[in-house]
Amino acid sequence: VVENEIQARIDNIFSNLERLEILSSKEPPNKRQNARLRVDQLKYDVQHLQTALRNFQHRRYIREQQERQREELLARTFTTNDSDTTIPIDETLQFNESLQNAHRGMDDLIGSGTNILQGLRDQRVTLKGTHKKILDVANMLGLSNTVMRLIEKRAFQDKYFMIGGMILTCVIMFLVVQYLT
Repeated sequence: VVENEIQARIDNIFSNLERLEILSSKEPPNKRQNARLRVDQLKYDVQHLQTALRNFQHRRYIREQQERQREELLARTFTTNDSDTTIPIDETLQFNESLQNAHRGMDDLIGSGTNILQGLRDQRVTLKGTHKKILDVANMLGLSNTVMRLIEKRAFQDKYFMIGGMILTCVIMFLVVQYLT
């Protein structure tokens, strides 16, 4: 009741200040500045009063709420814990275990991927070595093919020389036999 009365008086003061503001604008120019300054000072003071009233009302409301909660707690009869206050430890443990299993599975998957990559690197090194050996053998075979062609060519030429030499020898022997006989 007192708070409502104080609020009504503050409202009445605000309305009076509005009238004073209008009246201050009708003052002569030399007094107008001073009158407006006083009206503004009064408005400022009234706003502080209203803020103090609101703070008081807020504190009173909090105090009443605390008293009401205190009375509720004192009037309440306590019993054993309900199912609402129990902690679902089993579900939490299962969830934690599932997370750990998933973590281990991911670690195993990463380890297996690492092993596969290492195996692929080893195979690459082996294949590079094999490729180099194949190139060496191919180079040797290429050299051998060249040598074989030269040998065949030489054998073919030697065959003509031998046949030519045999024919020449036969002709010489025939001439010697004809000349001597």
